[in-house]
Amino acid sequence: MEFLTLEEFYQSIGNGSSLVPEGISKELGQFNVFDTNELIAQNNGKIGKMPYNRRLYYKISLIKGKSQAEYADKVIEIEQYALLFATPKVPYNYTSEDEDHNAVFCVFSSDFINKSNTGFVLDELPIFSPGSVPIFELSESEFQYLETVFSKMRKEQASDYAFKYDLIRNYVMELVHLGQKLQPASILYPKHTASERVSSLFVELLERQFPIESNRQRIGLRTAKDYADRLAVHVNHLNKVLKENTGRTTTEVIGNRITQEAKILLKQTNWTVSEIAYCLGFEEVAHFSNFFRKHTQITPNSFRN
Repeated sequence: MEFLTLEEFYQSIGNGSSLVPEGISKELGQFNVFDTNELIAQNNGKIGKMPYNRRLYYKISLIKGKSQAEYADKVIEIEQYALLFATPKVPYNYTSEDEDHNAVFCVFSSDFINKSNTGFVLDELPIFSPGSVPIFELSESEFQYLETVFSKMRKEQASDYAFKYDLIRNYVMELVHLGQKLQPASILYPKHTASERVSSLFVELLERQFPIESNRQRIGLRTAKDYADRLAVHVNHLNKVLKENTGRTTTEVIGNRITQEAKILLKQTNWTVSEIAYCLGFEEVAHFSNFFRKHTQITPNSFRN
């Protein structure tokens, strides 16, 4: 699986370095905003294909027209209007299924939105939390309102206002907050009980094991006891709080997450099954094959093919 940087993204859409915004330093981070119709027109009716991969930047897209988004083993159908958030943590692919399809989108680096200039850490926001699939269908009125936000960003970027990127950050954060309002209330307003704090810390610890970026990388925590020891709680207590908060045991949550990563590695890398088994903490490839079959009802090789 490849990891696409912002510079490589600029190359993939046809114009290369000419699209890197002027007057923005590395200290400020990178930001840009595009309209797909204009990109296609600028590139003689063609635009580089975006492969399914992990991008090393953030992206927010406002979509109009029938289309499809694929996240790991999930496929989401978009009927008319949608708002899509992409994070470096989650690989995805997006395809249009409508001749009248159009999208406007912005891309930005983690340095563009950080605690020193906004008070927020992107990866700590609910919209970018682990395990979420942040793509939301919109009503026509919601779509029209968001169009105006993107229009303001494009207008501001083309201006010579000295503080335009400060203003653009505010527009980006407006998109983030609007997206978070579309999230289930349970995600935005979690209870702060002791058991839920343990559950939240467990999820954070689990997600730190991923993504697997090299066939020499190996997850360090595999069992419920591994996580309980790291969190300094009894394994029975960890099982109890996870069951209360997720409806699943510790072993089930770990197993589901490892299965998700296994599917990504089987589909998006050319690593051998033995290499993938090693990365995911299995001592024997047979143990991994049995584990994968238990969770998916098919073998790793069958899933890959």
